[in-house]
Amino acid sequence: MASKSIDNAFTATDILGGASDPTYAGIASFMRRKLSKTPAGADVTVWGIPFDASVSNRPGARFGPAALRRASQIFDNDPQYPFHRDLFEAMSVVDYGDCLIDYRTPETAHALIRAEAQAILDQTGFLLTLGGDHSITFPLLQAHADRHGVMSLVHFDAHQDTWPLAQSAAGERVDHGSFLTAAVKHGLVDPATSIQIGIRTHAPETLGLEIIHGNAVEDLTASEIARRIHERTKGRPVYLSFDIDCLDVAFAPGTGTPVAGGPSSAKMLGVLHRLKDLGIVGADVVEVSPPYDHADMTAIAGATVALYVLGILAERKAG
Repeated sequence: MASKSIDNAFTATDILGGASDPTYAGIASFMRRKLSKTPAGADVTVWGIPFDASVSNRPGARFGPAALRRASQIFDNDPQYPFHRDLFEAMSVVDYGDCLIDYRTPETAHALIRAEAQAILDQTGFLLTLGGDHSITFPLLQAHADRHGVMSLVHFDAHQDTWPLAQSAAGERVDHGSFLTAAVKHGLVDPATSIQIGIRTHAPETLGLEIIHGNAVEDLTASEIARRIHERTKGRPVYLSFDIDCLDVAFAPGTGTPVAGGPSSAKMLGVLHRLKDLGIVGADVVEVSPPYDHADMTAIAGATVALYVLGILAERKAG
């Protein structure tokens, strides 16, 4: 036990290197990364946004960041499958903790998210966000567009999220079903180079995005889907947003608006692994709702999606 440690989230002396906490114990941070509110110099910052005030069906995604961190504890210090490497040997990653949102004034949440995301991006190379409902992607796209300009969006979801915008007393109303409408309207993403994967519902507008519907996902291989994504994004900066309800309810029951007939976690992870040459500049995993989960199935799937994003970045850094 002399070489073992515990609570690496705050006992770590460096932001490089793996941890040796028992999988069932220790302070929870994402994959045991050091907790830090000063991410300056980190290659990647992981951040949680516990917000679900814009859902149209079942709430509970405010508990998503905590559940994703807890689920990530089972990823031990061995080389991470399928990347054949310790992701943190050369890539520095910190867990920034969560965004503070006043639950009494949810209409202020998006401005708070955008401002804090911009502050984090000023200090770190890449922001990986744990949600939270899908509306949080809109202020995240605002912050990333300030840094990278207009981006391509790679969007895994059962829903198009292109419903019309409405007005409220606080101004433009953006919820988890209309964040993409707002993103296109404000010129944050280019629909002509953006793509959605796994869609199994209809919305009034496509806004010009390419869609790989759920039934098509079943007919295509992971390699074919990844090739379609590469062809669509045309080498541009990409923001990747993964709504966990992209997966079939058998693999992700713990979400606010589940839709049957979706792909397996294995297939979508296979797609993600083949996106290592994509110019991903930011990413989020959203809509994990632990109150509807069973045996942490959904949280484990979501945490694995986030792990794969880190794996892509680690392979990129390794050349």
